[in-house]
Amino acid sequence: MSERWARAMLSAYRFAGAAAYPLVGPYVAWRTSRGKEDRNRRRERYGVAGRERPEGPVIWIHAASVGETIAVVPLVESILDYGVNIVLTTGTVTSAQVADERLGNRIIHQYVPLDLKPAVSRFLDHWRPDLAIIAESEIWPMTILELGARRVPQVLVNGRLSDRSFKSWKKRANIAEALFENLAHVVAQSDVDGERFLSLGARPVTVSGNLKVDTLPPPVDDRALATLRRQIGDRPTWAAISTHDGEEVVAAEVHATLHKRHPGLLTIIVPRHPDRAEALAAQISGMGLKVARRSKGDRIAADTDILLGDTIGEMGLYLRLTEIAFVGRSLTSEGGQNPLEPAMLDTAVLAGRNVQNFREAYQRLIDSGGAKLVRDRDMLAGAVNFLLSNEVARHEMMAAGAATVDEMRGALARTLKSLEPYIQPLVVKSRLKGANGR
Repeated sequence: MSERWARAMLSAYRFAGAAAYPLVGPYVAWRTSRGKEDRNRRRERYGVAGRERPEGPVIWIHAASVGETIAVVPLVESILDYGVNIVLTTGTVTSAQVADERLGNRIIHQYVPLDLKPAVSRFLDHWRPDLAIIAESEIWPMTILELGARRVPQVLVNGRLSDRSFKSWKKRANIAEALFENLAHVVAQSDVDGERFLSLGARPVTVSGNLKVDTLPPPVDDRALATLRRQIGDRPTWAAISTHDGEEVVAAEVHATLHKRHPGLLTIIVPRHPDRAEALAAQISGMGLKVARRSKGDRIAADTDILLGDTIGEMGLYLRLTEIAFVGRSLTSEGGQNPLEPAMLDTAVLAGRNVQNFREAYQRLIDSGGAKLVRDRDMLAGAVNFLLSNEVARHEMMAAGAATVDEMRGALARTLKSLEPYIQPLVVKSRLKGANGR
């Protein structure tokens, strides 16, 4: 790509900002998350490595946040089986914790460098990756240009383009094409995503399905689960998970509407961002409801109305405490959150109508009877009431969701097949180096 194109793109990037380029991540993410990062490793944001580069081929894999990190864990494990070194970058402290818990010292974790030339160049000079694999929707102009200049193959896996992102890129088709032509391969989540990438100039594009389907159910601490189940007893429960601003109050209002019809009802609210818990607890308590906070170790008493799941990494615990889950960012916010985890844990899934980011997953679940979309608070209350009152219908919905997830599996194998032409030469190189070193 010409220097003129690079300057033009980066000028547009700086001028338009995140609103115009919803796919562009690291710099904007860092700007909005300062104060929540690991201060001891802040230099990694500027490309200063925290570890030595291992001998032999290195694959750089990037997953922005928790959801993307969980999604790529099986892919990372499969590549590790080939004996190739992996540097995994993430953008948040929480995703770094997930990487450590699930992959440990089998990989090298670093925080992703800011999408600024000095930081990216410093990162690439040190790690010298032989292949870059990027998860989902992280498109960074400077990083792509620098990798392209170094002729490092770049593959986007689990690729997704939201309605908003696609519309934004279409307005800047020339810039999009100049960027996407640097990608050696795009492995898209769905046919719609694949068509969108093709229209923006990406070649080649294949469709794999969603890698999140091929993950294991979220783990649980059996002792913690047993303790909470004893405290809850036989009380009816439902959960509102991955909620965004406004949806917690909706869930509390649904509880207030239903608790007389369902004596002993316990509502579990799991905010997407637990750092909002203090304000949420005060707000919900102000509605006359008794709140127990998981982070405080509060006991669930007989008169507890709300269990506030304000911890990180315990979604598997909360989902195993109920058979009904409303999935947030779908009523008061747009895009939706992942419905696959509750479905694979035999949970009836409810959500608002704004689920564009997981359109195919929701469509499959709705078609099979494993999920239902609701219009507003009153419709949500009606759906929760129906499922609490009808055990047969609830269990049919739970079984349909679990079966649908099983039918959707296979994305990992298809992704690995697409990656094979890029990984196999590195496997050979690694083995030759090992043989020559003996």
